[in-house]
Amino acid sequence: MGDASATKDDYLKACADVQKEPNAELLAIFNTAIDDSFTEPCNEFYLKLNGNKRNEWNEMYRKRLVDEDVDILYKTLKPNTFVVLLDLGYNNIGDKGAMILDQLLQETLVLQTLVLSYNDIGPEGGEAIAKGLQVNETLRELKLNGNKIGNKGGMAIAGTLQVNTVLEELDISEVDLKTESVIAMATVLNYNNTLKVLVMNRPLLFSHQEETTVHIARMLKVNIRLKEIHLTHYDIRDFGAERIKENLYENLTLTHLNLSSNNITRDGAKQLAILLKKNTPLEVLNLAYNRIEDDGAVAIAEALASYNTNLTTLVVCSNNIASQGLCAIAKAMKLNISLRGVYIWGNNLEEPACRAFQDLISGSVPRMEPNETDVQPYVVDGVVYLSHLNNPY
Repeated sequence: MGDASATKDDYLKACADVQKEPNAELLAIFNTAIDDSFTEPCNEFYLKLNGNKRNEWNEMYRKRLVDEDVDILYKTLKPNTFVVLLDLGYNNIGDKGAMILDQLLQETLVLQTLVLSYNDIGPEGGEAIAKGLQVNETLRELKLNGNKIGNKGGMAIAGTLQVNTVLEELDISEVDLKTESVIAMATVLNYNNTLKVLVMNRPLLFSHQEETTVHIARMLKVNIRLKEIHLTHYDIRDFGAERIKENLYENLTLTHLNLSSNNITRDGAKQLAILLKKNTPLEVLNLAYNRIEDDGAVAIAEALASYNTNLTTLVVCSNNIASQGLCAIAKAMKLNISLRGVYIWGNNLEEPACRAFQDLISGSVPRMEPNETDVQPYVVDGVVYLSHLNNPY
């Protein structure tokens, strides 16, 4: 139970109990772990069975796991003290499989990370996972993104966070949350003192009144543990950006704010610039795919140049920013020694902006590393251009 060999034996027994042929790929994973343990003993193991990754043996995509496979994994892992991460993303696991995982969550001894991204789990499955979390004492990270657990499942997860005191990272993006469950989640996080990372992108909201943004902003004012929040595709506008700014004044813990793919314009960016002037603990601000334009970029640049000493990463890709705004950001970076990463691809990269970033990246005193931006300068006939680098943002 506490090493690869014992885990393999438990798996073979579970397969024999239901008279099912063992999965050759899973056996290969266990055998590799056993071989590795001879040269590098390890007390923990990451079992990665995500269906969208190529395997190491035949370069074919993995056969997608179904509910029956989950049952065998449950029987293998419930007494296990070796597997701390179980990645079942991009498979064909449905509500029945989620109900089996509910049992695993209630009985596991060591499981710390469970990845269920993009399976076929619906509202009933979401409720089952939430039920397991109510009594689980080991899980630190849960990814449910891409499963259509809907309002019903979302409400169940929110309810669980009232009693769970272990979970630190939760991804419930693209699960068809509606206004009710988003507000419930925000309300619960007024009191939850455990969750550190919340990814809640792309809910199904049909109002332009920004009720959900208001509730989330109020939560950020009083929450004392959350370090990272992702709110993309929320239709957050300038009103919402201002509410977030007002409430983050008093927040002493949030370091990562992702507001990409919303409807924030220059006025909202100016509000966030006021927040940056307050020099809160914020280290990463992601405003990609909004429309802050030159005026918004200049306001943010001025805040970074003269007031802020905490922000390390600014993401403003695809914001219709031209030379004025981009040159202001480049100038701010020369004055601000804390700012390390700036991501600008998708804006109007005219030659003055290209030259400014060329100076930052490959000038006489380089200010940026290649892995801290998404552009790279090159020169053709004496004219500077920027090409795209595939970096994280």
